[in-house]
Amino acid sequence: MKILVTYYSETGNTKMIAEAIHEIASQNNDSTLKDFKELKVEELDDHDLVFLGSACHHADLAPLVLRFVKKIPESPKFMLAGFVTHSTYPPEGSERHAELFEQWASKCSKTYEKLQSDKNVDYKGYFRCMGVPSSPIKGFINAEIITEEEEYAEYIEVVNKHPDETDLENAKQFAKEILDKC
Repeated sequence: MKILVTYYSETGNTKMIAEAIHEIASQNNDSTLKDFKELKVEELDDHDLVFLGSACHHADLAPLVLRFVKKIPESPKFMLAGFVTHSTYPPEGSERHAELFEQWASKCSKTYEKLQSDKNVDYKGYFRCMGVPSSPIKGFINAEIITEEEEYAEYIEVVNKHPDETDLENAKQFAKEILDKC
């Protein structure tokens, strides 16, 4: 199978996840790892499976990636799996974590799923994990989202550890599950 693992990463988080996925995808497959900035939409149909990764911005895929997916033609030949890194808690934690995730990262999976209905993309699944935010985003989060200092200090302690080894192993497991579906 010919596979493309492509990613848009500003801080290196999404690139780390892409590399973990590529490690699995390249076993017994022709897999290419490519920075999203070097990708043209026409290249997608040269592959059987595309893992498309993005940093989460404004609760959705990064604007550059959003513009790109709008250019995907109707009924493409390739299968798609999406992945993102986000700078908020996963929703499985507390009610507060779920609220923060809904507000700041929930549109990503919906955007990938919408490609299935809007463009007839053979969509295989989605992976997400936390990633340490850039300094400007940390400042924004502290000023606008998690303003209480004790909660913010706890958040920073957690988010600065991601992606961690567990996240990378989970990304590899995701890749295996997607490959099994194909």
